[in-house]
Amino acid sequence: MSKKIDRALYGPGWLEVTLGAVLSVALGLVLAAAYLVFKPVTQVKELPKEPALGMVYYIAGSQDPAKARQVASKQKIFAQGGSVSLKEDELNAAAAPAAPLAAPGKAALAAPEPAEVLSAGAPNFRLRGGLLQFSVPVRVRYPLVGLDATFLIQATGSFERSGDLFVYRPSQLYLGSCPVQRLPLVDEWVTDRMFNAGRFPAELVAAWGRLTGVTIEGDTLKLTMPPR
Repeated sequence: MSKKIDRALYGPGWLEVTLGAVLSVALGLVLAAAYLVFKPVTQVKELPKEPALGMVYYIAGSQDPAKARQVASKQKIFAQGGSVSLKEDELNAAAAPAAPLAAPGKAALAAPEPAEVLSAGAPNFRLRGGLLQFSVPVRVRYPLVGLDATFLIQATGSFERSGDLFVYRPSQLYLGSCPVQRLPLVDEWVTDRMFNAGRFPAELVAAWGRLTGVTIEGDTLKLTMPPR
């Protein structure tokens, strides 16, 4: 009874005030992050000389079928244990062989058909300056709260060996317009989501495990196999 009287006379204690402040800050951070995630990126053909403050830009990789005519033969060579060199048109054709290619830059932002709460669309590759940009649209659909929105995941990085495998390590990572490259757990979740083995043929996944070298030279990805 005395506690109720004390609370009425003196208000909440320091513990309650501190807990309330922490929860308020946490909620504010969550809401701010959600706003940035669903804030659309600006798709351009080249970066402006004077970027707008707070705007995240996106340049899609080329998807020209005329430049990817040899991708099927390169896939076969790679699956059989041969070294190959790939341009971004070939990477994009290999990543989505069953889907017709749209005009350059358009497919990367197309919303995927929802199959679950989170549905990933067709990936897009871009090779520039020794780095690989990997992007994929993700649709978030939760009818119970009326949520149906799409945001773009885009990562820029290179490959490094981890144990017996070469893995992709982003140095820059965005969920929509929200930079998350400094959050290790998010980094791992996003990378696993984008490079889900189910996206690629089993023989190519198996061949990847035999690689002795993965390098990006300019606009070319070089996959090196051991000598046969």
